Amino acid sequence: MRAPAPTGRGYVPAHHVSWFHHTRSLRIFGISTGGSPLDLAQTVTDAAQQCARTAQAIVQNVEKVLESKHQQVELALAAVVAGGHLLIEDVPGLGKTMLARALAVSVGLSFKRIQFTADLMPSDIVGGPVYNPKDGSFTLRPGPVFANIVLADEINRANPRAQSALLECMEEGQITLDGQTLPLPTPFAVLATQNPIDMAGTYPLPEAQLDRFLIRLSLGYPDADTEAGLIQSQQFSHPISRLQPVCRAGEFERLVAGAHEVSITPEVAQFIAAIVRATRKHPDIRFGASPRGTLGLARMARALSCIRGRSYVDPAVVREVATPVLAHRIIVQGQGAQAKDPHDIIQAILMSQRTPQ
Repeated sequence: MRAPAPTGRGYVPAHHVSWFHHTRSLRIFGISTGGSPLDLAQTVTDAAQQCARTAQAIVQNVEKVLESKHQQVELALAAVVAGGHLLIEDVPGLGKTMLARALAVSVGLSFKRIQFTADLMPSDIVGGPVYNPKDGSFTLRPGPVFANIVLADEINRANPRAQSALLECMEEGQITLDGQTLPLPTPFAVLATQNPIDMAGTYPLPEAQLDRFLIRLSLGYPDADTEAGLIQSQQFSHPISRLQPVCRAGEFERLVAGAHEVSITPEVAQFIAAIVRATRKHPDIRFGASPRGTLGLARMARALSCIRGRSYVDPAVVREVATPVLAHRIIVQGQGAQAKDPHDIIQAILMSQRTPQ
């Protein structure tokens, strides 16, 4: 039997302890870090609630464009807050592009869209030197990847050479052009879409590039009431044309900083590692997730906890984000109809893991 929690003014919950090693970071919220341990615990709660208010405003604003998709919008925002990249796989016309645009507008970030086609070149993505005939010089022209949120539309329609132009961007947040290393804007997120039907003339993303996406999502069809409502709401114009930013200067940066400060107890860290290790031993998986998957699961759990107003990671949140984070990182045994669904395998692994108390 577990010992009852101590009571009294000096008690500090265990999940707040790691915050005390980072009290300086709370100053970015304009919150004093002085006083007793109990006062300091209250500042942690205040900072978490401030992050939750910012995140809720962003989610509600995006939902003006993408209705009845709260879970997907929340996960997409968490991926951007965590500094990750998002792969959206679904049939055409479900709002994949609108999700990316609405996120960028709501947060007040720069947005660029790249339509991936079979003849796309790496220089069309990252840019390159442009010849000036007047003086015979070359000027370095940055490509559309120099934006906070980059939409890589139908990424699997481009050839592997063009796809690989994103590898350095996504992993290192920089671009090497003409011998120069140029940093990308921060925050930086790639939101890529791909169509699971009409696969003729497409190039499947290699595992090395799939692994660089923090999560993979599917939006799915809207329910009947939402679909009927679209007829009225889009009679004269699309809601995206009326969308306005909801973040004031510095608010999104504070939200990102708050996600970094969300604590993970040693027990929850072991829980995360156990889930990922189980993907390497499962009989239906040929290759399991790498340590990048472990770190990605922790980052995503921190970010989602932060935008929900928590200063610590609950094991339930780890279970919630495990499938979006890990399903695209595993290679299953067999091919075609014989291969099991990666989502079902991850769910089975979660069922076999003991939840820490």
